[in-house]
Amino acid sequence: MTTAPSPLLLPDGRPAAQAWTLSPALRHLNHGSFGAVPQVAQLEQQRLRAEMDRAPVVWFPALPRRVAEARAVVADFLRVDAADLALVPNASGGASVVYGSLPARPGGEVLVTDHGYGAVTMGAQRLARRWGGSVRTARVPLAATAEQACAAVLAGITDRTALIVVDHITSATARWMPVAEIGAAARRLGIPLLIDGAHVPGLAEDPLAGLEFDVWVGNLHKFGCAPRGASALVVRSGLRDELHPLIDSWAAEAPFPERFDTQGTIDATSYLAAPASLAFVERTWGWRTARGYLHALADYAERIVGEAVTALTGESAAVDVGMPVNALRLVRLPAGLAGTRVEADALRDRAAAELGVEVAFTSFGGVGYVRLSAHVYNTAADYEYFADRCVPALLSWARSRARS
Repeated sequence: MTTAPSPLLLPDGRPAAQAWTLSPALRHLNHGSFGAVPQVAQLEQQRLRAEMDRAPVVWFPALPRRVAEARAVVADFLRVDAADLALVPNASGGASVVYGSLPARPGGEVLVTDHGYGAVTMGAQRLARRWGGSVRTARVPLAATAEQACAAVLAGITDRTALIVVDHITSATARWMPVAEIGAAARRLGIPLLIDGAHVPGLAEDPLAGLEFDVWVGNLHKFGCAPRGASALVVRSGLRDELHPLIDSWAAEAPFPERFDTQGTIDATSYLAAPASLAFVERTWGWRTARGYLHALADYAERIVGEAVTALTGESAAVDVGMPVNALRLVRLPAGLAGTRVEADALRDRAAAELGVEVAFTSFGGVGYVRLSAHVYNTAADYEYFADRCVPALLSWARSRARS
């Protein structure tokens, strides 16, 4: 039986959560959506903003150099060459860079999967319309193994495929995708590959090792705990010469990635403060220890919440996820809840307002799930609260919905 791991503590013996400023009036079980910034990084960003506002004419000319220094720290964290990495506001923004920079392919198809993040898929649809082409969707069963998932994606390739877009970790379904196998096939076929790795930084020690791709994007503000608005765009092909920031600035004619370091008067303090978050976790617990804790805690959360739902409904809430993620888990909701994305978002808002819990609800194939996240500030008690107090309320809501 999966047991609860001992909570992580700060060096002075206080609970890990004391390093964050999260409201004690809520249980925070949804780190995967928007992250949570430790106080040390909040203070660093505030310090940087104060510096910017004290002397803007000094700040902005020096900013490209400072962005390049932060970029080098992020590259070291991801174990990639700094010359291959640019900083962008978020993973969707990085995908938009690709969509806005690719050479025209009249009639070309963009291949996505049914697990793709909605905003990124919408961008693919806009690109396809611009090309006068279409989006083709590969259907990947939730329980698919790496081999099965890869086969499903490759089966969607046609002679008109001009771009493949695939998640590294899926958002709605909390599973890894076999990007190494898909990337190798895409490279053999000469088809550009964009990997949406929004959730990945912090969850894998060397996440890009051995991968073949054209562009990979990953958010630092999710499991990396950086201030929001800090993400990495990594390029490993000749496509780097085609990629340009969404905003043209004075570095527009500079090579990649330097052209991304200058973006006029944007507030780049999220980029500059990102290393503070990465360093905080490393010096306090070490990222390897942190990942081990997240894995053990997610195992426990999945078990006790699943058992609570099963006990009340009489139906198994277990979900067969083919390639589960260490810190993200799915539990099936009682029938009638979160059957669509809109319903899932409404359930999220109601749970926060009425149950005092920040948690993600997702929908896939018309089935609703609770997506549990874990980070170092979480403890077993958070998920025990959800199992004991929130699951009965969810079942009550489902029954009320069925009667109406």
